[in-house]
Amino acid sequence: MPKGCTPVSFADLSLHPLLLKALEAEGYTEATPVQAAAIPAGLEGRDLLATAETGTGKTAAFLLPALSRLVDKMPRPAGAPRILVLAPTRELARQVLQSARKLGKFLRLNTVELVGGMPYRDQLRLLAKPVDVVVATPGRLIDHVQRGRLFLDGVEVLVLDEADRMLDMGFLEDVEAVAAACGPQRQTMLFTATLDQRMGRLAERLLKDPVRVAVERTETAPLIEQRLHHADDLSHKRRLLHHFADQSEVAKAIIFAATKRDADTLARELLDAGHAAGALHGDMSQGQRNRTLDQLRQGRIRLLVATDVAARGIDVRDISHVINFDLPRVPEDYVHRIGRTGRAGAEGVAISLASRADREALQRIELYLKTRMTVHVVPGLEPKRPLSAAPAGRPAGKGRPFVKSGKGGRPGGKPTGPRADRPHGGPGHGHAPRSGEGRKDGGHAPRPRKSASRG
Repeated sequence: MPKGCTPVSFADLSLHPLLLKALEAEGYTEATPVQAAAIPAGLEGRDLLATAETGTGKTAAFLLPALSRLVDKMPRPAGAPRILVLAPTRELARQVLQSARKLGKFLRLNTVELVGGMPYRDQLRLLAKPVDVVVATPGRLIDHVQRGRLFLDGVEVLVLDEADRMLDMGFLEDVEAVAAACGPQRQTMLFTATLDQRMGRLAERLLKDPVRVAVERTETAPLIEQRLHHADDLSHKRRLLHHFADQSEVAKAIIFAATKRDADTLARELLDAGHAAGALHGDMSQGQRNRTLDQLRQGRIRLLVATDVAARGIDVRDISHVINFDLPRVPEDYVHRIGRTGRAGAEGVAISLASRADREALQRIELYLKTRMTVHVVPGLEPKRPLSAAPAGRPAGKGRPFVKSGKGGRPGGKPTGPRADRPHGGPGHGHAPRSGEGRKDGGHAPRPRKSASRG
């Protein structure tokens, strides 16, 4: 809760007693700022346009008012949900589903997850009976609608979670098609981390007189120390990675790689070196991905090598380090990556490895953050050719940092400046073209013109 704000109890938000009972069972008594602002408007049936970062409690902000509609237990035909939540990735959809089941545990709801990687036959079996809540990724959802297994005309509440990410992944037409299928009487709640012109245009098309909610991270934001290490080449990056993997302070880490193949290769190398490591990417089935995340949570995997499909969706509380073996092409993705550490008020460390091939990506990230990252050197692994400073005309920016470099940096805020075209380079150098996750499995779809599909 921001300083100067009076704490708001869930009991003061006119929620149904069964929802309050579920919140109490989970140990929640006070609403976060986004919940306190969004829940009353949601309960009134108003459309919402909410800007909120991951970790601000946004999931409960849209689920609690949506689930309030289901207290009456109206009879439903098979495959016709009353609540529909659209999410960009399988991991995020799974988190929303778990939250819906916890918050609606005393309502005895039938909640269904429709994402790629799950057996199609199992999903058909789930849709063959009345459904209250569907949480889905766009591709698989549209697949079921087109096959006549899912009917959206009775949807009362449509939630677009991380809508900016769905647009980044090329799902704009799918999102608009789903909204049109839900009918004009629905309540729509759109949640996004950033609000730019394209998101504003989408909101104008989908929302009716929306209530505007904007909440930034404050005291609850993670404390992330950022470290930049210059590398001469790919071999130097690998030596640095193995050095960090050997450090006892790296209790549990997520390592980001550019492509699925790179993720598998690095995971095998770490395994061969004696580390408990695994890979996570879009070519894995949903069952494999769930087992890998469970192993990470249980400590059976210490080092997880992932593509950006994991940047928004992994919710593991004790990640001590994030290592960017390859820098992301999009500055916003950098913030979402490092946000996997420093969870639940803990401190975290984000390490980025940058070679000359990564220079432009690094400049874009620093311009976006309005700060220069602090360069660190590992004794014995010093670079022969440190990266030069940002060229004239491309300063890292002045003023209050978006994410501070060094201890105490906190992600949060709004992007500054347009995205630049993204360069391509050799595999493993941070600019490698990334193979697509596939639209129907909730992974990354190709973006028009500016980028290749991503792993």
